[in-house]
Amino acid sequence: MDFSDKNLLIVYLAAFLLLLSVAAFFILKQIIKNQKIENALTKLERKLKNERGTVPEYYELGSIYLEKKMFIQSIMMLKKAIKIEDGTPEMAPVYNALGYAYFGQEQYDLAIRQYKEAIKLEPEYVMAMNNLGHAYEQKKLTGQALDMYEQALELEPENETAKRRSESLRRRLVVSSK
Repeated sequence: MDFSDKNLLIVYLAAFLLLLSVAAFFILKQIIKNQKIENALTKLERKLKNERGTVPEYYELGSIYLEKKMFIQSIMMLKKAIKIEDGTPEMAPVYNALGYAYFGQEQYDLAIRQYKEAIKLEPEYVMAMNNLGHAYEQKKLTGQALDMYEQALELEPENETAKRRSESLRRRLVVSSK
């Protein structure tokens, strides 16, 4: 093995070690994130099993269940949050999350109802508008979906989701009208 082969081998080894280090960093970061979520989950489940919780606690637990795709448990927690306090603008994210849980179960009519409630409570809630547009798409209500995305774009012109989905729907409407 000559000098240039050794240098090349060292470069490859260094690159491999760098790649391995980057991978280890991201894996460790994900492990820490998962551990935090699991700790919060355990803590909240214990607390809410023994005593009545607050809206933020039920919302947080419902959101954790959503992240884990445990839709039934999420729906139960979010409904408990709504029972405690209903009708205030602060509840819009709870309704949006409840809509998302129903959407995850392909219960689009129930999801639509929750997204509409979130928007009623907070009329400029762009995320709920995007979600409502998506639910309308799943129900093949293309015109209503496009309207919802356009409303979102009026409030937030740089919203990538609304831009992409509205462009796709416009193309679909043009093709179907020919």
